[in-house]
Amino acid sequence: MSLIEGLFDVSGKTVVVTGGSRGIGYMIARGFVEGGATVVISARKAEACDEAARELSEFGTCISHPADLSTDEGIESLAAKVAEISPTLDVLVNNAGATWGAPVDDFPAAGFDKIFDINVKAIFLLTQKLLPQLRSAATAEDPARVINIGSIDGLVVSGSENFSYGASKAAVHMLTRKLAATLAGEQITVNAIAPGPFPSKMMAFLLEDEQSAKAVADSVPLGRVGTPQDAAGLAIFLASRAGAYLTGAVIPLDGGASGAR
Repeated sequence: MSLIEGLFDVSGKTVVVTGGSRGIGYMIARGFVEGGATVVISARKAEACDEAARELSEFGTCISHPADLSTDEGIESLAAKVAEISPTLDVLVNNAGATWGAPVDDFPAAGFDKIFDINVKAIFLLTQKLLPQLRSAATAEDPARVINIGSIDGLVVSGSENFSYGASKAAVHMLTRKLAATLAGEQITVNAIAPGPFPSKMMAFLLEDEQSAKAVADSVPLGRVGTPQDAAGLAIFLASRAGAYLTGAVIPLDGGASGAR
């Protein structure tokens, strides 16, 4: 038997990607779709979610389910949709998130409430709600996978005034470790990806003109921002046989940016 045959194969898996209509979520969703998985994407804005699913369906099977995961109703709705599609869930990618920036003297309480609700609480509650399907998919040889999208802002201090965002992503990293320790015995792995600069709505204000985009790229030791292949590649590694023995890890995907600080 070949050692590497099927090592990065995700075909036939059922995958959920929250925040899958744009940015890193879209990149990851496309990787799984092209890899032969059945992918359910969610996003708060129905039109954007449906359009992204239409685009991704050109490469395979992608299903849109708009949902506001900062609400109990949104989480219930997405969980019900997943149960309708399949009794098992192989991979859950918790990517949906938001940010908030304001000077320290003006930063409002709402900037913590909103950001922690979607960036941290929703990850826990959706994972909790989908545990029956994750457990049904899990085996010793092929665990079910939860992949949380953190950020290098949860690992290092940046110059941005996004106080609640950085704190929320640090919480995502610790929540990842806690869930990994809790669920390992049930053959469910939980890992986090901590991206650096990627083309996304959150980064658009820094990448919109050539000069600022060059400054961002120059701040990365590898000299560039991330690509769709970078995001999809790591997620597929974590979801495939190649990543089956890894749990509780927080993996920087940042071209060396966090290590250089």
